Amino acid sequence: MSDAAAEGSSSGPTSPESVARVIFFGSGRFAVPILDALTTIPGVRIDAVVSAPDRPVGRKALLTATPVTARARELDLPVLQPVRVRSQEAIDELRTLAPDLVVLADYGQLIPRVLLDLPPRGFLNLHPSALPRHRGAAPIAATILAGDTESAVTLMVLTEEMDAGPIVASEPLAVLPDDTAVTLEERAAQVAAHLLRRALPAWLAGCLAAQPQAHTGVTVTRPLRREDGRLDPGRFAIELERQVRAYQPWPGAYVQSDATGGERLIVWKARVAGSAPLDEAGRFVSTADGGVALATREGRLVLELMQRAGGRPMEAREYLRGHPDLVRSHPAPPGAGMR
Repeated sequence: MSDAAAEGSSSGPTSPESVARVIFFGSGRFAVPILDALTTIPGVRIDAVVSAPDRPVGRKALLTATPVTARARELDLPVLQPVRVRSQEAIDELRTLAPDLVVLADYGQLIPRVLLDLPPRGFLNLHPSALPRHRGAAPIAATILAGDTESAVTLMVLTEEMDAGPIVASEPLAVLPDDTAVTLEERAAQVAAHLLRRALPAWLAGCLAAQPQAHTGVTVTRPLRREDGRLDPGRFAIELERQVRAYQPWPGAYVQSDATGGERLIVWKARVAGSAPLDEAGRFVSTADGGVALATREGRLVLELMQRAGGRPMEAREYLRGHPDLVRSHPAPPGAGMR
């Protein structure tokens, strides 16, 4: 669907007596409060929920539904779980449902043009960033990594270009200094639910016109990878502290060095402190309260909650009792042993 066509889809008011047939696309936790909100909006009937297939999870590979699938089943809503939404089988099934509108949030697959053109009221997507900033797959992590203090949730018309469609409405979202990806996503989801309840009736009534996004200030995020979580002491401590908060619960922030035996030391909570004389980047150093910090290019990353691979999270002093060799008594060259 082109941007021009998307804007045109807001014309032609829906009569108060009519009921809009809606399909909801979503998979992750962010989408669950949005689905709940959709069930409460007058004049809307959810004909189906589309989510990712159940997948094996954990060491025992237990087949597990997505958060949205689990919630939809609790609500007794029909659930579709196509492996590929662009498959002909999935397209035919959705075409048979003939939705008036599709609402999407945190789904996980690109929507083909043939489906974007299907509902006369369009595809509306709820995205947790102040578009055009932080388009793409990881807007929550990107917001924290960038040190943004303000963000938003944006309701936009979905188009073939990633998160580039015209904006229907938005709601501001404050970013707190101690926000992790988990806490920021939770608040963003509640803001998104409120935004949908506020804006969707007006959209269906033809009272909202989508506005094109700005062409300046565009940033694009990519899917997170396991190696993104590596804490590089050649960077500033403030940047590493943001990584710790941004990469929860996955991929997780970690240090891997000779001092950790080559294993990944996962860092769940950290804070920034000033450097001390003789600090050298890459060296673990003791803190005044008996804890441990990683010396960096500028400042110290004080490790407050840590976890060895296969172990449990523990506070730094408890961790050091079991791993006293983590803090070396002799200086190390900058970055020595870091991988």
